[in-house]
Amino acid sequence: MYDKIIDFIRTLYPEQSSIPLHAPIFCGNEKKYIIDCIDSTFVSSVGTYVDRFEEMICEITGPGFAVATVNGSCALHVTLTLAGVQPDDEVITQPLSFVATANAISYCGAKPIFLDVEREALGLDPVALGNFLKSNARIRDGNCYNSVTGNRIAACVPMHTFGHPCRIDEIAEICNHYHIALVEDSAESLGSLYKGKHTGTFGLFGIYSFNGNKTVTCGGGGVIVTNDEALAKKVKHITTTAKVSHQYEYVHDMTGYNYRLPNLNAALACAQLEQLNTFVENKRELASHYQKFFETLQIPFIKEPEHARSNYWLNAIILADRKTRDEFLKTTNEAGVMTRPVWRLLNKLEMYKDCQTDALKNAKWLEDRIVNIPSSVRM
Repeated sequence: MYDKIIDFIRTLYPEQSSIPLHAPIFCGNEKKYIIDCIDSTFVSSVGTYVDRFEEMICEITGPGFAVATVNGSCALHVTLTLAGVQPDDEVITQPLSFVATANAISYCGAKPIFLDVEREALGLDPVALGNFLKSNARIRDGNCYNSVTGNRIAACVPMHTFGHPCRIDEIAEICNHYHIALVEDSAESLGSLYKGKHTGTFGLFGIYSFNGNKTVTCGGGGVIVTNDEALAKKVKHITTTAKVSHQYEYVHDMTGYNYRLPNLNAALACAQLEQLNTFVENKRELASHYQKFFETLQIPFIKEPEHARSNYWLNAIILADRKTRDEFLKTTNEAGVMTRPVWRLLNKLEMYKDCQTDALKNAKWLEDRIVNIPSSVRM
C-alpha cells in the first residue's frame, strides 16, 4: 500500500525526484519588486511595500487595520500583550499546535491551559472550552478566574490547524460570555473562510504567518489584523520600539519591540499576495485529488469542516495507529517523498508539562495517527 501512495504522489509532482512537504513558489513579480525595493534604498522597516502589504492584507481579510511584523510569533506576542495578558495570568489554547502558540503566551509571563481539539476540524473544541469554563471559571469584577489555580484567565488562543477553520464563532461567543479576550492564531489559514468570513477576524486580534513554508511567504514575516483603530495604533507603536515620532530625536515612551517587517520582505510578500487566490485554488484542487485517491484505500483524509472553505495549507491523512504511522513515515521519507507527523502535543514538552489540561482525548488520538503529505503548489 505504501508503494501505491508513493507512486500516486509522484504523479502529482512528476518533475521532482525528491518531493518536499511544502516548498515556496516564486512565479510572479517577486524579483521585480525586490529589485525595485533595493533600488529605492528603503530596505528596512519603512517603505512603500510595507504600506502596500498592510493594505493588501486588509483587502483580503476584511478588517480595517493591519500591522506587519517580522514573524508570526512576534505578532502573537504583541497581540496577547495588548489584549491585557499579564504575568501569572492564564491563557487557554490547544495542545495540537506549533510551539510558537504556547511560546507567545510564555513571553507574556503567562501560563497556557491546554484543552482538547475536535477530531474532524483539528482546532480547539468549543464543547471542551465550554465544559472547562463551566466547571472551573468564576467571574469577579468583570474578569474570569480559574477556581483551581486562583489565577485570572485573560485570553483564549485557538489555532486553525493546517488551514482548516475551527468553529470560531462558537468559541467567540463563549469567550465573550466569560469576559475572555479572543486572539486568533491564524498563522496557517490565510485564504481560509468560515461561514463566509475570513479566519483571523472573529476576535480582538488575528495574526498570520509568512514563514518560508506557508501558502504565501516572504521568507519570514507576520501580520496583525484588528478592527479597533486605537489598538492598531498601539500595535504599530509597540512594534516600532515605542519610538515617539520626531524629525531627529530618539525618545521612547514605553518598553517596545523591534518587531516591524523590513520593506525588503514586504516587497516579496506583495508579489506573493497577488497570487494568493491562484495558489489557494491550486491547493484545493490538489486536496481534491488526494481525497478521491485515499477514499479508494479507505484511509481518512482531513477535509475542510462544515461551513468552511479551507486553504488546505498542509494536507493530512489519518492512519490506523502509531506503529502504522511510523512505518509510513520511514518508507516515504526513504523514498524521497517528504512526510511528517503532527507536532508533539505541547503539554508533553518539558517547559509545558505542568500546565493544566482536560483529558485531551482527541488530541492524543490524533497525535498517534496524523501524517502530513506533500502539499506544495503544483506548477
